[in-house]
Amino acid sequence: MEIERKFLVKQIPKDYKTYPRIVMTQAYLNVNPVVRIRKENDDYVLTYKVGGGLSRQECNLPLDAQSFDHLLEKADGIILNKTRYQIPLSQTLTAELDLFFGDYQGLSYVEVEFASEEEALAFVPPNWFGKEVTYDHKFSNSSLSQGKIPLSELQ
Repeated sequence: MEIERKFLVKQIPKDYKTYPRIVMTQAYLNVNPVVRIRKENDDYVLTYKVGGGLSRQECNLPLDAQSFDHLLEKADGIILNKTRYQIPLSQTLTAELDLFFGDYQGLSYVEVEFASEEEALAFVPPNWFGKEVTYDHKFSNSSLSQGKIPLSELQ
């Protein structure tokens, strides 16, 4: 089970580059249900997701580079590229700041994953977080991959 909230970014923290980062390439083989492949630095993952909003079922399976490259050729829509910075918020919470490059250059958002829905609903975002978009499907990566929403509508 994945429980997360997603926000636009009001102001990127000045020290964001000092935190661990993951360079990601991800593509979608299907968007309903979500079947995604992702390269995270030197790791490769196939993900299956069902549902949306605050909570959803998620299953991750490891891939190797050859399988990733083979599946990437079968991607449906835009291949997404972003750098994720992992910024600690507390002893248990981490803000995942995603800065897109490529087709969505300039788009940024931040996600926080939680252990329970109660914890998620009680969360008070820091000042650098912007508008919450957890329930706005156009901000899901699977929707972004379909390229139907202009960047100007996403900021």
